[in-house]
Amino acid sequence: MTGRETADDRGTTAGDTTAGSKTAGGTTADGRGTITGDTAAGGTKPLRELFLLRDDVVFLNHGSFGACPQPVFAVYQNLQRELESEPVDFLARERTFPARMQQARARLAAFVGAQRDELVFVPNATTGLNVVARSLLLEPGDEVLTSDHEYGALDRTWHYLCGQAGARYVRRPVPLPLESSDQIVAAIWSGVTDRTRILFLSHITSPTALIFPVADLVRRAHEAGIVTVIDGAHVPGQLDLDLTALGADFYAGNCHKWLMAPKGAAFLYARTDVQHLIKPLIVSWGWQSDDPGPSRFVDEQEWTGTRDPAAQLAVPAAIDFFTQYEWPAVRERCHTLLREARTALTDVTKLTPICPASSDWFGQMHTLPLPDVEPLEFQRELRKRFAIEIPVFRFNDRSYLRVSIQGYNTEQDVAILARAVRELLG
Repeated sequence: MTGRETADDRGTTAGDTTAGSKTAGGTTADGRGTITGDTAAGGTKPLRELFLLRDDVVFLNHGSFGACPQPVFAVYQNLQRELESEPVDFLARERTFPARMQQARARLAAFVGAQRDELVFVPNATTGLNVVARSLLLEPGDEVLTSDHEYGALDRTWHYLCGQAGARYVRRPVPLPLESSDQIVAAIWSGVTDRTRILFLSHITSPTALIFPVADLVRRAHEAGIVTVIDGAHVPGQLDLDLTALGADFYAGNCHKWLMAPKGAAFLYARTDVQHLIKPLIVSWGWQSDDPGPSRFVDEQEWTGTRDPAAQLAVPAAIDFFTQYEWPAVRERCHTLLREARTALTDVTKLTPICPASSDWFGQMHTLPLPDVEPLEFQRELRKRFAIEIPVFRFNDRSYLRVSIQGYNTEQDVAILARAVRELLG
């Protein structure tokens, strides 16, 4: 597997999708990052109709790039139009930009259990984690401990930086299948030495879609004086998140995936007591600011140059959508449907699943083993013959597919996938 883009960010759909080809029904956007309207919670229309996804594709790859609901996308577009109608008023730091960003960060911080000035917006989780990785100075012989279930782009980040510093990037194997979270803790913690400086882990792994027991590992790391850096790319919106309770030093999460914000919305969290360790990835006006705010961390990270912040400012609209449509209940239905998909596919493949069938192990995304197929060809056949969008890949010399179930997916989608896999496997 070549990275989050393969099973996570490159799962693009061929053909042209016309934004705005569907309407949001009774829901309207007020252009200020909130959703208003008279649509009842859950709506009177199928959830599928609230998304812009093509009707001719069985879309089972929400985990790659997410999918933005129409009401949220309308807020996003209204913000872009407002920006273009008076760019200086919108973007100038002495006018509305700081207040807009502050309000959006406050809403997101409340949603993820943090303080407003403990997080900043970034384009994606990979960018946020690069900020952290490049800030934490390593010395020759130092070790960065991780698992072999990490996202390929971040493996490359740490390999590169460790190589530059003469440090070691230690990938501890976590063998599959798993039966207990204690197996994960033991496998990773057995890699700790007196040279371990950083523990880097995914909260939900990209290739295997497993919920790792990061709380236990973060606690152990703190007791041992090890800095904790957590990749939460798939967590916001898929799991309830309380960053203060988790206690990680640094955490990055995407808002465009399971929180369903527009693309380009993610965050980097840094606990207040460790923010002094973070350096600006891009040095701009916030460094030694002429008009400093309450947080140097925010000053240095928030304004890096001219850009379109509309996706980030639309995050409150995504939170509104999440609340209005009672998404925690939707998540539970999605998990139930995902377990049905697991059963259907296991009946076809006769292969042992990688973990127990429990919400302790996976939420709305689950990886299942396949026989020894050629992944790219299998994926192409699913797309070409059955119009199914789903990632198929190799992980540790075995073939897998990763199923994502979001509110727009149906039992029919699962049935189509099971029939297609059965036919392709002969």
